[in-house]
Amino acid sequence: MLDANLIQQLKTFLANLREPVELVASLGDDAKSRQTRELLEEIAALHDLVSASFDGTDDRKPSFVIRRANDAEKWVRFAGLPMGHEFTSLVLALLWAGGHPPKVDADLLEQVRGLEGDFNFEMYFSLSCHNCPDVVQALTLMALENSRITATLIEGGTYQDEVDAREVMAVPATFLNGEPFYNGKMELAEILAKIDTGADAKAAEKLAAKEPFEVLIVGGGPAGAASAIYTARKGFRTGIAAERFGGQLHDTLGIENLPGTSYTEGPKLAGELERHVGEYDIDLMNLAKAVKLVPSKDEGGLHTVELGNGASLKARSIILATGARWRNLGVPGEAEHRNKGVAYCPHCDGPLFKGKRIAVIGGGNSGVEAAIDLAKIVGHVTLIEYDDKLRADEVLQKKLRSLANVEIVTGGQTTEITGKDGKVDGLVLKDRKSGEERRINLEGVFVQIGLVPNTEWLQDCGLELSRFGEIVTDEEGRTNLPGIFGAGDVTEVPYKQIVVAMGEGSKAGLSAFDYLIRTEPGEDIAQAA
Repeated sequence: MLDANLIQQLKTFLANLREPVELVASLGDDAKSRQTRELLEEIAALHDLVSASFDGTDDRKPSFVIRRANDAEKWVRFAGLPMGHEFTSLVLALLWAGGHPPKVDADLLEQVRGLEGDFNFEMYFSLSCHNCPDVVQALTLMALENSRITATLIEGGTYQDEVDAREVMAVPATFLNGEPFYNGKMELAEILAKIDTGADAKAAEKLAAKEPFEVLIVGGGPAGAASAIYTARKGFRTGIAAERFGGQLHDTLGIENLPGTSYTEGPKLAGELERHVGEYDIDLMNLAKAVKLVPSKDEGGLHTVELGNGASLKARSIILATGARWRNLGVPGEAEHRNKGVAYCPHCDGPLFKGKRIAVIGGGNSGVEAAIDLAKIVGHVTLIEYDDKLRADEVLQKKLRSLANVEIVTGGQTTEITGKDGKVDGLVLKDRKSGEERRINLEGVFVQIGLVPNTEWLQDCGLELSRFGEIVTDEEGRTNLPGIFGAGDVTEVPYKQIVVAMGEGSKAGLSAFDYLIRTEPGEDIAQAA
């Protein structure tokens, strides 16, 4: 089941086990059950502290439980084979069950252990989903730390009947106590915030107690991370307030245009940025959503950023790097069918449309790459571009045109997404030249039409924004407000690329440094000192 390389890696990891681990499988006589038996036997053979048995009685076959031998009430169940992106999740489940300490904030661990009530999670993932492992691993940790929490992690391709019955059309899809809980990527802190009613107040109290920063970066994508590294290296007290550290990287799979790195993946790069940030004295505040900016009235004074949980952070200089998000079509039927056939992440949700007819809206690089990838999975792809020609790189267009199950429509305007019984069943397409409309019957629509800057919270603070809502900056990243800078996709700087965002973030960090050394602290700071 495992090749020699994976076996050697797993053997190395299992050397960290401290306590016995039991694998208990429930199997049928199908091919995947036989593969599951083979996998568990191979794992058990690698370490004396791991045992495997095949007398489980769970209705889902194949499935297997990983549990602490010394505390069998703490367990996690995998239904289907956790390979692909989930192999790391399997390894971590084995290590945590075997007493290896998780690399998780101690406060979060105590919060998990102190949860009261019964929480029975079921979560559906696909093996190609790069957002799913975070949810799988968070639920696994919770189940192995608190006996009143259970987690059953289900590979959707193995249990297609369940996926259809529960109308799961986007992953990760999480259910709690039999009811829908959340669709999409969630980290441990986010899950706890939803089920622990006192979590927001605790977080706000902790944040409100922080001393003012010399540099506060709002946003934790490539631009924000680069800014923080540069200002921290200059010796300034630096903080990052990020709604989700890594930003859009978590929604990006293959990255092949980062100079010096021939190939990487978004979530991996996000992890590397977080490790790099962690090497400096940078206060990383994750899940900190900014809702209001109050600029200082005095040059050199303290600016204030108000957060959604009620806390406020203060800083002498601020770098705004809140990035952008996927643009919606804004047509009838889109919002109503989100996660019911309307999707935005082809890598995550593509496997759920195996053999079906789908459309991809957008003829730029993202849209064409999505169509190419989806064509390997689905029955047919209709790529729709509003302009009269595709805008993607020529090498991508050539690949797309070589695929037999792809239709390319240019000059097409999607005017409506239609549905039946709560699911997408087609769209209405208008020819922009002739005005003629036609209906396309399909089961999924993947929207890939560009980005919208995350600046709604900045509308009334005096900050200059472009007509597209982007932050206006000069050649040094300065805004019209002294001591406030902008960087990355949230600004009007052209070419929304990772490498561009990193460069703009570095520049903003250097500009903030220059501002701080040339500006005397405001009166409010001087009095406080």
